[in-house]
Amino acid sequence: MSGSTTVLTRLRRAVLDEGGLLADALHPTPRGSDSPYAECVTDAPRAAGHAADLPLVVEAVREGYLLHYGTGRLLSRDDDDDLALLAGDRLYALGLERLAAAGDLEAVRALADLIALGAQAQAAGDEALADAVWAAGCTEVGWGPDPALDDAKSAVRAGDSAAADKLRAAARGLAGDRLPAN
Repeated sequence: MSGSTTVLTRLRRAVLDEGGLLADALHPTPRGSDSPYAECVTDAPRAAGHAADLPLVVEAVREGYLLHYGTGRLLSRDDDDDLALLAGDRLYALGLERLAAAGDLEAVRALADLIALGAQAQAAGDEALADAVWAAGCTEVGWGPDPALDDAKSAVRAGDSAAADKLRAAARGLAGDRLPAN
């Protein structure tokens, strides 16, 4: 993301402002950069003037996801695996509660689906599906609900082997070249 303050740095600041055990466990600086998913929603039609700061919301949920299934950028699972998992839950909640406080229940639903379908993809060991879930979820947050996205999410739930392709096609139909290449 352009500018002197990254979304990930702003997220770190939000966690520090909350204080507590999670704030105490943060790395001094983020290890890594903003996800392409936060960048994807930055210029999305629903992002302009959104009370919840959609890139920050997406980055919070992405960091929560990484703490559950990969390598976090704000704290490490190596330091305390249990704390990292709890931090992941807290970051999921941070994103969802900001959307709920803004009254954006469509985006809450989109991120709740992203979290659930991402967990399903991870349980199946399907990284391509997990990436497609993220692309579609962030597209829905930034562009709004769409029947093609709903159909593609239903394909994931049903275990359709073409679900990842369906998710990507639906997301590209809305976001075009703004969609991350993963």
